[in-house]
Amino acid sequence: MGSIYCIMGKSSSGKDTIFKLLLEREDIRLKTIVSYTTRPIRSHEKPGEEYNFVSIQEKDELLASGKVVEIREYNTVHGPWFYFTVDDGKLDLANNDYLIIGTVQSYVKIRDYFGKDKVCPIYIEVDDGIRLSRALERERVQEHPKYEEMCRRFLADQLDFAEEKLAEAEISNIFNNDENSKITADKIAAFINGR
Repeated sequence: MGSIYCIMGKSSSGKDTIFKLLLEREDIRLKTIVSYTTRPIRSHEKPGEEYNFVSIQEKDELLASGKVVEIREYNTVHGPWFYFTVDDGKLDLANNDYLIIGTVQSYVKIRDYFGKDKVCPIYIEVDDGIRLSRALERERVQEHPKYEEMCRRFLADQLDFAEEKLAEAEISNIFNNDENSKITADKIAAFINGR
């Protein structure tokens, strides 16, 4: 029976990099659950890889169809952005393990939807100073940097990933990523292989 590994962490904690490194590994053979979002695509992203980028109308149609497992709304300085998981018929838990990036809130809803025995949380932890520096570096290379949104998200993450919320959601698989994402990915792969 397959599992869903849900990677979580504050913005600029290295989730995307670790996600890609884990997917490349032959020893754990993870498939992806590609989340959906209404936010604008970033210059380095490809539709269907990091996210399925959809319009507000497409999001509303998926909600009306009853296929949305969980949805989060972020009131950004550019208007509301939605991130959500869809049960789009692509999941085969009888034969595969999956990897998804989420938040504490999305993890809890995915866990409750698919079952606690099938969903495993993995939290990526990074020093706040390192995260802020990484966020600024990432934003600088964007065609249209969104510094206000970067700051809003940084502050919001302090509340969204508070220690009490992690404890309440029973998230105890914590991996530090202050220095090297490859080493962190190796530790997570060893954890997955040991389950």
